[in-house]
Amino acid sequence: MEVLYERCCGLDVHKKEIVACLRIESEEEIRRYGCSTPELLEMADWLLESECEMTAMESTSAYWKPVYNMCEACGLDAMVVNARHMKNVPGKKTDVNDAQWIADLLQHGLLQPGFIPPKSQRE
Repeated sequence: MEVLYERCCGLDVHKKEIVACLRIESEEEIRRYGCSTPELLEMADWLLESECEMTAMESTSAYWKPVYNMCEACGLDAMVVNARHMKNVPGKKTDVNDAQWIADLLQHGLLQPGFIPPKSQRE
């Protein structure tokens, strides 16, 4: 299957935790972060240092908003995807599996970003 992003990250976002799956070609690294501002900045620094081209997350409740805003503020490209537009990961559902599934779909260009208004309209 064609690879659209050589370096990308799938984020499984929850109220208190984010599971990040960074894909660089066929290799992947899983990290967990909390949702506080310092932890979001730490995650953004890791993604920037890794030269991540794109991040993707599901539009789960409102939990995606601070993550998306931090990505945007740090210069990371990010997309928010409607969970209904993604087929669930086959097999046992875990946060790590979800992050890996999002990263896999993103890497191969199989995600359709949802509309996020410009920052000026969101404020």
